[in-house]
Amino acid sequence: MTQSLEFTAATVESQQPENLQSLAVLWARKYYLSVASGQERGQQQPKQNLTETASIESKKITANKLMQKLNLASAKAWSLTETLLGEEIRRQDINPELINPLEIATDTRELFQKALDAYASGIPPQRLSVMVGRNCGLVRQKYTSVDPRAIGFVSMQFHYTGQKLLEWLSLDEQKVFAPYLKVMDDHMYMPLQAAYEAAAQHDEDSPLLLAVQHLLPLSTKIACEVCQSVSRQHPNYQSYSGALTAETVKISSIRDVEMFQVYLCLCVLDRTIYSVQQQLFPLCVMLYPCLKVSWTLVQEMLLFMSWEIQERLPLQDVPIFHPYLRIFSEMFSKEVFQNE
Repeated sequence: MTQSLEFTAATVESQQPENLQSLAVLWARKYYLSVASGQERGQQQPKQNLTETASIESKKITANKLMQKLNLASAKAWSLTETLLGEEIRRQDINPELINPLEIATDTRELFQKALDAYASGIPPQRLSVMVGRNCGLVRQKYTSVDPRAIGFVSMQFHYTGQKLLEWLSLDEQKVFAPYLKVMDDHMYMPLQAAYEAAAQHDEDSPLLLAVQHLLPLSTKIACEVCQSVSRQHPNYQSYSGALTAETVKISSIRDVEMFQVYLCLCVLDRTIYSVQQQLFPLCVMLYPCLKVSWTLVQEMLLFMSWEIQERLPLQDVPIFHPYLRIFSEMFSKEVFQNE
């Protein structure tokens, strides 16, 4: 695939031929079709109640309010991040110099400022996905280049900052602003930019690229089904943030299942599991025990994810993903975590 990864709004709207769309456009279109309409969280937003909140003038007021609260939200977020992960620096033998609170807070605030600027300008979530992808990719690259586990501190700081900002908004404002937060959260947690760059190395008719292009638009639906299946299996399970059915836990769980799918796509495009070995697995080993996510949940999630992918994708795509799905299952198996 030879197209540029930088797009103008006109390019996003006009570049429609199947198999010519970049992964960036596919991912952005996901927001147009689902996040922005409220279907990501299984909700239909009452349009008559949100019209005023979604107006440009209202968005400017909301963005200005959040911009004034951003420093405070960032400070509170770091306190939560440090409480959750502070002990992991010693336990995981992470170089403390790699975890610079001021630098992490500054980098995440700059990304939030871009999101708030876009929000105030009336730029829709799907367009924001294209606009900030490279910026988030550069931040991810910065913190994963020496020790990939450092991105865990950045992503949790980013997540908590967003949650603190939401607390200052009305329910209607939260509904309008939440899709923008999800765009940013996704890019911070997931190696989307790496996937875009890997896709650029493939011809437009590459079976590997086509398989990934088929999976990405389905990834949210798959994630929702997987999370529902896991929560039905464990109706009384309590994670660090609450029950699996709690709204904030559901949103984070769906994001995590999407994250695994993006890493799966990256493995296919790179023809190697290097990104999982170097980034995803160490990150999960660090974060999931702290978040009280059991390995049994992860194992069941991978099993349900594999079933959903096999059921939803064209038959010719399944063998492309199957070897990597098997490796995922083996890496997170009971044999690996038998003493946990």
